[in-house]
Amino acid sequence: MIATTHRMVDDITEFIFVADAPQAADIIFLPGGSFPEPAEHAARLYRRGLAPYVLPSGGVSVKTGAFDGVKSKQDRYNQLYGTDCAFYTDVLLQNGVAENAILREDKSGFTKENALFSRKLCDKKKLRIRKGLIVCKSFHARRCLMLYQLAFPEAELICCPVDVANIRRDNWHTFEYGIDRVFGELARCGNQFVPEMKKYLI
Repeated sequence: MIATTHRMVDDITEFIFVADAPQAADIIFLPGGSFPEPAEHAARLYRRGLAPYVLPSGGVSVKTGAFDGVKSKQDRYNQLYGTDCAFYTDVLLQNGVAENAILREDKSGFTKENALFSRKLCDKKKLRIRKGLIVCKSFHARRCLMLYQLAFPEAELICCPVDVANIRRDNWHTFEYGIDRVFGELARCGNQFVPEMKKYLI
């Protein structure tokens, strides 16, 4: 039983916590959220010269109808943010991203819309995305990658996640909050993709 459990944990970990080495790309995608760490990491990649644009995406929560509030480093990021995009834009600006390099998408309410509305914005600006970096929470990485792949099927997408809320690939299964978040992602990776994947599989 112990060996079976260890294999299950390992298999889920490998699936959910997808991560790639950063490389030069056309854009950095930043799916919405309320932790500053992903936007800080996106800014680091931008400052390294890996992409000319950063696209933060996210409006208000579909559950609350408002921005969920800053989840960490509230002493530094302490404005009244109306949207995920406004929050991430402030984080990017404070961390050295040029204002004209930030492409803002502030209407989406959940991850699938982050991806689809980001695609619409890129098309509107006539940006051809051949390679993109996705910067997100580490336990959110697989779902972000799957959804952005659906929105940008012609592009190579590289996932560059960061850990938040002390949830890491080596410890998520050791405490209740980590288990809940990872199994929640596992479930969404199934039920949110059935209609789309049937188009490719049948």
